[in-house]
Amino acid sequence: MTIRIRDLKKVKTIEKVIIHSLDLCLYQASVMIDGEEHYVTDDKGKLLRSYNVLSFQAMFEKFPAQSFVIKHQSAYDEMVGQPVRECSNAIEVAYGNNQLAAESSTLPVVH
Repeated sequence: MTIRIRDLKKVKTIEKVIIHSLDLCLYQASVMIDGEEHYVTDDKGKLLRSYNVLSFQAMFEKFPAQSFVIKHQSAYDEMVGQPVRECSNAIEVAYGNNQLAAESSTLPVVH
């Protein structure tokens, strides 16, 4: 499921902002609203991505988020000959508020 950034501004409470670490320095954002995860898109419906996690932190600082985490899932469990995992190996790390909203113009988000 996706949600446009402009529609996210209308949401009263965001349970969690999740920044997915996709590859080295590539990140993608999703939010938890009423127990459902929604990937965040721009106004044209394209998923928001960034090379800088701080740009997302600055962007979501304006929203009513209860928590902010970075999530990473390792691909190394898919090695040949290894048993199939019965549970996820994803890790979520809480990320604090650095009050970056004033500096958001200097932190680009890739579209």
